Amino acid sequence: MSQPIRQFATGATRDADTNKADYEGFLSPLALRRYGEYMNRHRKQSDGSLRDSDNWQRGIPLDAYMKSAFRHFMDVWSAHRGLSTSTGESIEEELCALIFNASGYLHELLKAKQHGSQCIKGHREVASSDALESIRREIEETPKSKPLIPRNDDMRPIFMGHHPMNAETLRDEYTRDDNSTGV
Repeated sequence: MSQPIRQFATGATRDADTNKADYEGFLSPLALRRYGEYMNRHRKQSDGSLRDSDNWQRGIPLDAYMKSAFRHFMDVWSAHRGLSTSTGESIEEELCALIFNASGYLHELLKAKQHGSQCIKGHREVASSDALESIRREIEETPKSKPLIPRNDDMRPIFMGHHPMNAETLRDEYTRDDNSTGV
Protein backbone atom coordinates (compact mmCIF):
# COMPACT_ATOMS: atom_id res chain seq x y z
CA MET A 1 0.00 0.00 0.00
CA SER A 2 1.51 3.31 -1.02
CA GLN A 3 1.88 6.26 1.35
CA PRO A 4 -0.12 9.42 0.62
CA ILE A 5 1.96 12.24 -0.85
CA ARG A 6 1.68 15.90 0.13
CA GLN A 7 1.92 18.40 -2.68
CA PHE A 8 2.65 22.03 -1.91
CA ALA A 9 1.53 25.13 -3.86
CA THR A 10 5.08 25.37 -5.25
CA GLY A 11 4.79 21.91 -6.79
CA ALA A 12 7.18 20.34 -4.26
CA THR A 13 6.11 16.97 -2.81
CA ARG A 14 6.80 15.11 0.43
CA ASP A 15 5.55 11.95 2.11
CA ALA A 16 2.64 12.45 4.47
CA ASP A 17 3.65 13.30 8.03
CA THR A 18 0.55 11.97 9.81
CA ASN A 19 2.44 9.19 11.63
CA LYS A 20 5.60 11.19 12.39
CA ALA A 21 6.31 12.76 15.77
CA ASP A 22 5.50 16.49 15.69
CA TYR A 23 8.15 17.82 18.08
CA GLU A 24 7.43 21.39 16.99
CA GLY A 25 3.84 20.94 18.12
CA PHE A 26 4.62 18.87 21.22
CA LEU A 27 7.12 21.33 22.70
CA SER A 28 6.77 24.95 23.74
CA PRO A 29 9.52 27.41 22.81
CA LEU A 30 8.51 29.52 25.83
CA ALA A 31 8.90 26.60 28.23
CA LEU A 32 12.12 25.34 26.61
CA ARG A 33 13.69 28.81 26.68
CA ARG A 34 12.80 29.23 30.37
CA TYR A 35 14.13 25.73 31.15
CA GLY A 36 17.38 26.54 29.29
CA GLU A 37 17.77 29.72 31.35
CA TYR A 38 17.23 27.70 34.54
CA MET A 39 19.80 25.09 33.48
CA ASN A 40 22.35 27.72 32.50
CA ARG A 41 21.96 29.54 35.83
CA HIS A 42 22.51 26.27 37.72
CA ARG A 43 25.77 25.45 35.92
CA LYS A 44 27.63 27.53 38.52
CA GLN A 45 28.75 25.29 41.38
CA SER A 46 29.18 26.23 45.04
CA ASP A 47 32.96 26.58 44.56
CA GLY A 48 32.37 29.10 41.74
CA SER A 49 33.42 26.77 38.91
CA LEU A 50 31.17 26.25 35.89
CA ARG A 51 30.11 22.69 35.07
CA ASP A 52 29.53 21.53 31.49
CA SER A 53 25.94 21.90 30.30
CA ASP A 54 25.70 18.13 29.77
CA ASN A 55 27.39 17.22 33.07
CA TRP A 56 24.22 15.52 34.32
CA GLN A 57 24.37 13.06 31.40
CA ARG A 58 27.44 11.43 32.99
CA GLY A 59 24.99 9.70 35.30
CA ILE A 60 23.05 10.51 38.43
CA PRO A 61 21.45 7.68 40.43
CA LEU A 62 17.70 7.25 40.01
CA ASP A 63 17.05 7.63 43.72
CA ALA A 64 18.78 11.05 43.70
CA TYR A 65 16.51 12.17 40.85
CA MET A 66 13.44 10.78 42.63
CA LYS A 67 14.16 12.42 45.98
CA SER A 68 14.90 15.78 44.35
CA ALA A 69 11.84 15.54 42.07
CA PHE A 70 9.62 14.85 45.05
CA ARG A 71 10.96 17.88 46.96
CA HIS A 72 10.43 20.12 43.95
CA PHE A 73 6.97 18.67 43.32
CA MET A 74 6.02 19.55 46.90
CA ASP A 75 7.16 23.13 46.23
CA VAL A 76 5.23 23.27 42.93
CA TRP A 77 2.15 21.97 44.70
CA SER A 78 2.60 24.46 47.54
CA ALA A 79 2.95 27.36 45.08
CA HIS A 80 -0.08 26.11 43.15
CA ARG A 81 -2.06 26.27 46.41
CA GLY A 82 -0.88 29.81 47.07
CA LEU A 83 1.69 28.83 49.68
CA SER A 84 5.36 29.69 49.73
CA THR A 85 7.95 27.19 48.55
CA SER A 86 10.50 25.72 50.95
CA THR A 87 13.27 27.35 48.91
CA GLY A 88 11.59 30.72 48.44
CA GLU A 89 11.88 30.20 44.67
CA SER A 90 9.10 30.92 42.17
CA ILE A 91 6.81 28.25 40.79
CA GLU A 92 8.61 28.67 37.42
CA GLU A 93 11.93 27.82 39.05
CA GLU A 94 10.43 24.82 40.83
CA LEU A 95 8.78 23.57 37.63
CA CYS A 96 12.13 23.77 35.83
CA ALA A 97 13.73 21.77 38.66
CA LEU A 98 10.95 19.20 38.38
CA ILE A 99 11.46 18.97 34.60
CA PHE A 100 15.20 18.49 35.15
CA ASN A 101 14.65 15.58 37.54
CA ALA A 102 11.97 13.93 35.39
CA SER A 103 14.15 14.31 32.27
CA GLY A 104 17.23 12.99 34.06
CA TYR A 105 15.35 9.98 35.42
CA LEU A 106 13.93 9.22 31.98
CA HIS A 107 17.39 9.72 30.42
CA GLU A 108 18.92 7.12 32.75
CA LEU A 109 16.15 4.60 32.04
CA LEU A 110 16.45 5.05 28.27
CA LYS A 111 20.25 5.00 28.37
CA ALA A 112 20.23 1.67 30.23
CA LYS A 113 17.60 0.26 27.89
CA GLN A 114 19.64 1.34 24.83
CA HIS A 115 22.74 -0.36 26.25
CA GLY A 116 20.79 -3.54 27.01
CA SER A 117 21.31 -3.36 30.77
CA GLN A 118 19.72 -6.13 32.74
CA CYS A 119 18.79 -3.78 35.54
CA ILE A 120 19.02 -0.15 36.55
CA LYS A 121 20.10 0.78 40.05
CA GLY A 122 17.74 3.14 41.79
CA HIS A 123 16.03 2.85 45.12
CA ARG A 124 14.91 -0.57 43.85
CA GLU A 125 16.29 -2.71 41.10
CA VAL A 126 14.27 -2.43 37.92
CA ALA A 127 14.85 -5.71 36.14
CA SER A 128 14.34 -6.47 32.48
CA SER A 129 11.78 -9.09 31.47
CA ASP A 130 14.66 -11.52 30.69
CA ALA A 131 16.07 -11.09 34.19
CA LEU A 132 12.62 -11.57 35.73
CA GLU A 133 12.05 -14.70 33.66
CA SER A 134 15.34 -16.11 34.94
CA ILE A 135 14.30 -15.33 38.52
CA ARG A 136 10.87 -16.89 37.94
CA ARG A 137 12.48 -20.11 36.66
CA GLU A 138 14.80 -20.23 39.66
CA ILE A 139 11.87 -19.81 42.05
CA GLU A 140 9.83 -22.50 40.29
CA GLU A 141 12.77 -24.92 40.49
CA THR A 142 13.15 -24.41 44.25
CA PRO A 143 11.43 -27.32 46.05
CA LYS A 144 8.39 -26.08 48.00
CA SER A 145 9.51 -28.11 51.03
CA LYS A 146 12.80 -26.18 51.19
CA PRO A 147 12.44 -22.66 52.62
CA LEU A 148 13.90 -19.99 50.41
CA ILE A 149 15.36 -18.21 53.45
CA PRO A 150 16.83 -19.91 56.52
CA ARG A 151 14.64 -19.06 59.55
CA ASN A 152 14.88 -19.07 63.34
CA ASP A 153 12.51 -21.16 65.46
CA ASP A 154 10.19 -18.13 65.67
CA MET A 155 10.19 -17.95 61.83
CA ARG A 156 12.28 -14.74 61.61
CA PRO A 157 14.62 -14.81 58.58
CA ILE A 158 18.31 -15.48 59.18
CA PHE A 159 20.15 -13.55 56.50
CA MET A 160 23.73 -14.53 57.37
CA GLY A 161 25.15 -12.17 54.74
CA HIS A 162 22.52 -12.91 52.09
CA HIS A 163 21.46 -10.09 49.83
CA PRO A 164 18.26 -8.46 51.18
CA MET A 165 16.61 -8.91 47.77
CA ASN A 166 16.29 -12.64 48.39
CA ALA A 167 14.38 -15.14 46.28
CA GLU A 168 11.26 -14.97 48.48
CA THR A 169 11.12 -11.18 48.20
CA LEU A 170 11.70 -11.37 44.45
CA ARG A 171 8.93 -13.95 44.12
CA ASP A 172 6.56 -11.60 45.97
CA GLU A 173 7.64 -8.66 43.78
CA TYR A 174 7.25 -10.72 40.62
CA THR A 175 3.81 -11.98 41.68
CA ARG A 176 2.59 -8.40 42.35
CA ASP A 177 3.89 -7.21 39.01
CA ASP A 178 1.12 -7.81 36.50
CA ASN A 179 3.14 -6.69 33.49
CA SER A 180 6.39 -8.46 34.37
CA THR A 181 8.33 -5.21 34.14
CA GLY A 182 9.83 -5.40 37.61
CA VAL A 183 8.41 -2.00 38.49
